[in-house]
Amino acid sequence: MTEPYDLITMGRIGVDIYPLQTGVPLAQVETFGKFLGGSATNVAVAAARLGRRTAVISRTGRDPFGDYLHQALRDFGVDDRWVTPVAGLPTPVTFCEIFPPDDFPLYFYRRPKAPDLAIHPEELDLAAVAAARIFWITGTGLCEEPSRAATMAALEARDRRGTTVFDLDWRPMFWGGEGGASGAGGATGAAARAAARPYYEAALRHATVAVGNVDEAEVATGLRDPKACAEALLDQGVELAVIKQGPKGVLAVHRDGRSAEVPPTPVEVVNGLGAGDAFGGSLCHGLLAGWELEPMMRHANAAGAIVASRLACSSAMPTAAEVEEFLAAR
Repeated sequence: MTEPYDLITMGRIGVDIYPLQTGVPLAQVETFGKFLGGSATNVAVAAARLGRRTAVISRTGRDPFGDYLHQALRDFGVDDRWVTPVAGLPTPVTFCEIFPPDDFPLYFYRRPKAPDLAIHPEELDLAAVAAARIFWITGTGLCEEPSRAATMAALEARDRRGTTVFDLDWRPMFWGGEGGASGAGGATGAAARAAARPYYEAALRHATVAVGNVDEAEVATGLRDPKACAEALLDQGVELAVIKQGPKGVLAVHRDGRSAEVPPTPVEVVNGLGAGDAFGGSLCHGLLAGWELEPMMRHANAAGAIVASRLACSSAMPTAAEVEEFLAAR
């Protein structure tokens, strides 16, 4: 086998179609840009931009958009060997509206089913998954079979070797709701959360790091206070819980008693989508480097802030030099 990857991520991939005008409803947008997208994929890109050897496990359609995604991955230096086509399913596309500073509605076109949810356990290179220095999974990967079984098979193959990150990545529309609302008929998604929680709890038993915002942590724990969420995640088996608190910054709590709470890095927001993925790529970079919690969170916050100040996601991911320059200026 080749040298282990620094990071293998498993989850969504697709084409992001972003307006080239901000503050304009989608119905009135006239021009768009096309970008590589999908949270797990963006995390791999973010870490690659920071100098890490990364790969993605996902699926596309057998179509021109799938071809585009392969080329984009290669251009970003991300290994695409485990991104394979699924016959009969189109490559997903995602549209967004951009209303800075904090309103970025997403419209997912993943019908009849997204190829990245058609990953089967027997298709996985479990030796590579087990050997990776960091393995990253997402909550979306648990929402439907066979992706759910494949995700759990990968987690079991790792057997808590190295670092296994569970991105809580809560998307209620993938758990029985439509248009951002849950099966219970509301934006908060009580029925969807209840359906997801057992699968989140099962995945947490195999993870060493959990990362998500308060809404995502609530799916896993039933709690909303950040410190209580972090403690509950530690109780479920992880060694490090990272809770993103939006304008309050980020809280990181380790099982050994260390903790850090770091304020956000102010920027003029252009598009907040992708900031969390930049944060994730930087988090992996810091974990691989063995950084202490506070500098690791500051670097991750800075990476996310840089992406929030740019239009795109994948192509907006900063290099190590850009993050260092950004931090030095503050």
